[in-house]
Amino acid sequence: MKISSLQVFWGFAVLIAVLLIWLFKAVLLPFVLGGTIAYLLNPIVNKICSKGLGRQAAVLTILGTFFLFVSGLLAIITPILVREAAGFIESAPAYTQKLWQLAEPKILWIQAQLGYAITSEQIQAVLEENIGKAFQIGKGVLGGITMGGVAIVDFFTTVLITPVAAYFLMKEWPKIVTWVHGVIPRDHLSTVSMLGKNIDIKISGFVRGQITVCLALGFVYAVALSLAGLNYGFVIGLSTGVLSIIPFVGSTLGLLTSVIVAFLQTGGDLSFVGIIAVIFFAGQFIEGNFITPKLMGDSVGLHPLWIIFALMAGGSLMGLLGMFLAVPVAASIGVLVNFAVSEYKKSPYYQTKTDNEAPDASPPTSA
Repeated sequence: MKISSLQVFWGFAVLIAVLLIWLFKAVLLPFVLGGTIAYLLNPIVNKICSKGLGRQAAVLTILGTFFLFVSGLLAIITPILVREAAGFIESAPAYTQKLWQLAEPKILWIQAQLGYAITSEQIQAVLEENIGKAFQIGKGVLGGITMGGVAIVDFFTTVLITPVAAYFLMKEWPKIVTWVHGVIPRDHLSTVSMLGKNIDIKISGFVRGQITVCLALGFVYAVALSLAGLNYGFVIGLSTGVLSIIPFVGSTLGLLTSVIVAFLQTGGDLSFVGIIAVIFFAGQFIEGNFITPKLMGDSVGLHPLWIIFALMAGGSLMGLLGMFLAVPVAASIGVLVNFAVSEYKKSPYYQTKTDNEAPDASPPTSA
């Protein structure tokens, strides 16, 4: 199979881009955050500019409003989150002890039925071993995130650089698009433009839609669980919304945590546990049948398993920076693979029949 000079060019371009990202990963986070904000807000800026307002004024207006809103929201929810998170961490050992006291009789009964006795010391040793592994995994994840640029030393730098990067990227967005459009080989302009448009549809559909879905779910769960009287309901609900960026993971962890806390909080009141469970099932029903179809539709086309793999791989390789880059990269790979498969099916390698294959072969029929 002959490799064209264009394929060699794009191969080297991708290789250089990956190499640059890997070399400068320690300082890229604020620029990636700024680029993400610019990408999310650029359609609003374009609409305002179409009304006659200058681009610089539109960028300053939208960006200022965005950061004021985020700052106000953080000022409101941060004290609540810190208080409830600290309380949850402080109560975790007591909850674990209660859970063990409830589970121990059941474990002893199962042992009696099986005729095999396991001492509490053995169970404790297994728990300690697995908890140790969990802490090691958590330590690795935190280490990756720290390398990604959110260490305490780099935090203020990220906070200061991100708005600046977002401003200049939003202001120069049309020029950037024009420059990229101008360097594309003319013979392949339509193909590359089509691929770029499809990638943009995938990324914008998932990022804008999923972020909105996660924020909506987090707010609804936090308010509903708090009103229901669940201890630490606000932090559990908001965490569930944030983790919902990973399909099925956020809702599953939120449901299990809420049900366990509700059970231990009331000493086994199943009616209260049922109320908490209904809140989650109702939230998932509304999200799956109304919120997600309305905000995201069928244009996203990113399989949940592919998203989970991309986020885990990105976090493992480059920490938080890798997780931010995971979805755009996954969407781009998906579009390019689909295009490559469609081109392959048009090629002689797929279309050519063997000598032993009948031209109009049809599947055999049963007698």
